[in-house]
Amino acid sequence: MEINLLSCDAQRPDRRAIAKCLAEISTNMDESLSNELTDILLEGDEVSIEVDDKNSSSAFRALRKLSIDYEIVE
Repeated sequence: MEINLLSCDAQRPDRRAIAKCLAEISTNMDESLSNELTDILLEGDEVSIEVDDKNSSSAFRALRKLSIDYEIVE
């Protein structure tokens, strides 16, 4: 399943927590790519990631906890 990460609405976003979350929920993503995508997201640009269907509910929960707005791409 592909997800577009639209923005992060947290008042003080935690870059390390976001990067770690992206690396954990995304398929085929290493730490350096997750750090780069976190920087792109926090600058205000959209980021697209691939998530396993069986892990999608926990991925959505983790994104909401970090105040990240997302949309599901079908």
